Amino acid sequence: MPDEFDIDLDSGLIRPARQVSSGNCDARPDDAAPQLIVLHGISLPPGVFGGDEIEALFTNSLDWDAHAFFDEIRGLEVSAHLLVRRDGELLQFVSFGQRAWHAGESCYRGRTCCNDFSIGIELEGDDEIAYDDRQYDVLPRVLQALMTAYPLISTREIVAHSDIAPGRKTDPGPAFDWLRLYDGLITYKTDSTTKT
Repeated sequence: MPDEFDIDLDSGLIRPARQVSSGNCDARPDDAAPQLIVLHGISLPPGVFGGDEIEALFTNSLDWDAHAFFDEIRGLEVSAHLLVRRDGELLQFVSFGQRAWHAGESCYRGRTCCNDFSIGIELEGDDEIAYDDRQYDVLPRVLQALMTAYPLISTREIVAHSDIAPGRKTDPGPAFDWLRLYDGLITYKTDSTTKT
């Protein structure tokens, strides 16, 4: 896994990440720079990890008849900017300059339509299943790169999907260890400062 992640502000792409283009995005409003990071949890089918179903969903190529659960989401057009797989692999579906369709009906500190000004990061996981150590290794590094590239974002602007859509969404759920994430951010920032 890489020690550093780098964001090209012109393209809105993060390196190194596997690029998988999703059409489920559009232009941000003119005055809407990224100011918020929304963490999600996703597994397809629920509780199943390691397949290509998430990637297929975000690229509108999911076989809706492959599993009974898919009937519940049939025709759904969604995406996220990033996906962190269980093994720590990072995939990017949407440029940070574009609006990904991840938050849905949402509100943050009185401001609605969070897709307009947020970056969506999906973690391959489930509300009740512990997230993988490798995800906790990669995520702080990605978040630090985002906060460096987009200075309107600080650790106070990293929220759960459930925070911006309470009652409608529960992810990333109680299985996600927020204290471990914050400890990772502090450790990574300290390590980076020591290296320079």
